[in-house]
Amino acid sequence: MKQLLFILLFTPLLIWSQSNFEKAEKLFHVKKYDEAQLLFEAILKTRPSDIKTIEYLGEIAAYHKSWIKAGEYYKKLKELKPTEAEYFYKYGGALAMRAMEVNKLKAFGLVEDMKGAFEKAIVLNPKHIPARWALIELYLQLPGILGGSESKALSYSNELAALSLVDGYMSKGRIDEYFKRYASAEKYYIKANEIGKSKTTFQKLYNLYLNKLKDPKKARELKQKFESS
Repeated sequence: MKQLLFILLFTPLLIWSQSNFEKAEKLFHVKKYDEAQLLFEAILKTRPSDIKTIEYLGEIAAYHKSWIKAGEYYKKLKELKPTEAEYFYKYGGALAMRAMEVNKLKAFGLVEDMKGAFEKAIVLNPKHIPARWALIELYLQLPGILGGSESKALSYSNELAALSLVDGYMSKGRIDEYFKRYASAEKYYIKANEIGKSKTTFQKLYNLYLNKLKDPKKARELKQKFESS
């Protein structure tokens, strides 16, 4: 009798929840994020630990640049699924974006959690490339007194090189560009572009020529070559 009562009470609720999830998912995929959010939030009230629902809400919050809310969703995800590298990476990313919006004192207070999240992502997935990029940028941007370190950035760049030659060259170029060693950055970006031949590798080298080396001729020639290839 109790089992029958459970079925009668909760089956309609489960059907409603599943139906709404499918609707919300479709809305999300056609970029109707506000409508999708309302449905996902309603679902979360009945299924507070549903990983996919929380993940979608995190993505919507990130789209709206609501970094506090996004961080809360990703924090919950990494707690619910502590073996998933991507959730730690996204949590760290939300903290990093939040740090860009607040004053320096508050931003520095987020640093350890950021580093911890990115490092954990790498532990869980040793081939995680974006987490290494995030740590490179973090160590470049941080003042030395708070842990900023070119050598640590280079260490992660070397790890990237072992996973992807293009990312290795690109990251070394980024480090040299940050420290205004533009001639050296150019060499690395050229190598990355020769291998990658992508819009990303082209854009990095093009921007270096145009904005840092102030060489419009090289920029123009590179653009012509890229557009004709």
